[in-house]
Amino acid sequence: MSTPAPAPARPSVLFVCVHNAGRSQMAAAFLTHLAGDAVEVRSAGSAPADTVNPAVVAAMRETGIDISAETPKVLTTDAVRASDVVITMGCGDTCPVFPGKTYLDWRLDDPAGQGVDAVRPIRDEIEHRVRGLLADLGVAPRA
Repeated sequence: MSTPAPAPARPSVLFVCVHNAGRSQMAAAFLTHLAGDAVEVRSAGSAPADTVNPAVVAAMRETGIDISAETPKVLTTDAVRASDVVITMGCGDTCPVFPGKTYLDWRLDDPAGQGVDAVRPIRDEIEHRVRGLLADLGVAPRA
């Protein structure tokens, strides 16, 4: 009688943008919301802002996701090392690269200085890409 293969370890995803105040915060929030505990989610910035962009908070609230308590975090090599997938969103060459990681670059408009009307299409594109990422990871989104 053969033993079943062990379940794959929970994948870990790191979203990185410059200020960790907009795009990476939205992506992390959507992935956390849709994947629950099935994926370990991190976000960070190469030059983090003091607070999350208020227009981003408002746009996410429209989807039923509250990120008002989130704070921008600095990108560390430890965070990259601990992640299976690193998704950059305009952080350029500041993201450390380690062998064995999957790196994706999502080219998205920067919501910095934009109002909610300008943030909505960015938010919607991020949600679309996060849903695609879930499919690539083999994780079914929560209802």
